[in-house]
Amino acid sequence: MAAAGWLSKDAAIIAVPIVTLLFGLLIGWLGQRSGFCSVGGFRDFFLFRHTRLLYGYLALIGGAFIGYLVFWLITPSAFENFFWLMGKGLMPVPGAPANLTVVAYIVLAVISGIAVGFIGVLLGGCPLRQVVMTSEGNIKSLCFVIGMCIGGVVFAAWVSGWGVTLLKGLGIA
Repeated sequence: MAAAGWLSKDAAIIAVPIVTLLFGLLIGWLGQRSGFCSVGGFRDFFLFRHTRLLYGYLALIGGAFIGYLVFWLITPSAFENFFWLMGKGLMPVPGAPANLTVVAYIVLAVISGIAVGFIGVLLGGCPLRQVVMTSEGNIKSLCFVIGMCIGGVVFAAWVSGWGVTLLKGLGIA
């Protein structure tokens, strides 16, 4: 049973994209002004023990949680399973495709995360930094962003399907 939100579900259909656009513009502006890069943050921390970019990465994680919480407060009926992990233990993610276990999702996330991280290190920046650099006119970053979009479609269409089949065959999913 969801609590009453600030907006009805119909009003939230209009409000949430607008708030998302505003948050996206704010995050893009902050990313451009700060030179944010999660790959660079880990690189600087492990090589030089500099934490400036790493604090930005931690702030991004906290900000994402707060932003999601704001959307949940606006219309909880659209985010009924926001706190799905709290108090229930490890269980399938509600509404997720293939009804996989949390372990299976973690395995798939690690596979895709390693791929994105590896490519990001080769290109010298995380996906957010590449998007910011694309908006600044960097052609190499534009190629990365286009490749990232194509790679996301390929991963969702084929690689994750193979992964689900493999995980179910191993009894993990």
